[in-house]
Amino acid sequence: MGPKDLLRSVGVLLRDIPPFSFDPLRRYKAYLAGKPIESIEAPAQHFFWEHILPRISEQARRALEEHRAQGHRLVLLTGCPDFLVDPLATYLKLDHVIAGRLERADTVFTGGMVDPYPYREGKRLAAVRLAAEQGLDLGASFMYGDSPGDLPALEAVGHPRVVNPIRGMTRIARRRGWPILYWS
Repeated sequence: MGPKDLLRSVGVLLRDIPPFSFDPLRRYKAYLAGKPIESIEAPAQHFFWEHILPRISEQARRALEEHRAQGHRLVLLTGCPDFLVDPLATYLKLDHVIAGRLERADTVFTGGMVDPYPYREGKRLAAVRLAAEQGLDLGASFMYGDSPGDLPALEAVGHPRVVNPIRGMTRIARRRGWPILYWS
């Protein structure tokens, strides 16, 4: 990300003041606007192997294996762009991936995220839609989240879990009696 990209991102943030929120940056990736798709997606595989794989905690791996052993379907539901999480989902052998998708114009990204965007209420709607399509019972489902953006989806399942909470999620989880997990 160069100086011009940073300025565009700041502009996106300032456009909606008040109230101050990072949500516009989730919905519009100014730093990717006009960038060739190939120059962004191609390095994503390398980024995964170099930076993401070494950071997958042993506790997360164990939790996945426990769910797999119980016959649970494993779903990655994230607002993160699909080209960044697809290698992770493949490596972890997940059953389904629902991720953010960047809007494209010919061979470049526009910066916008395609609707429905799986964040906040969109994440809950994606979980409900997948459950209906796959015949899954959300009341018997587990979901792991870390931030208030996960709250609507966490509220939709029978077994919410908060992992490495950020932005007030410790307080929210304690108030609701949800387990709080700390994974290294």
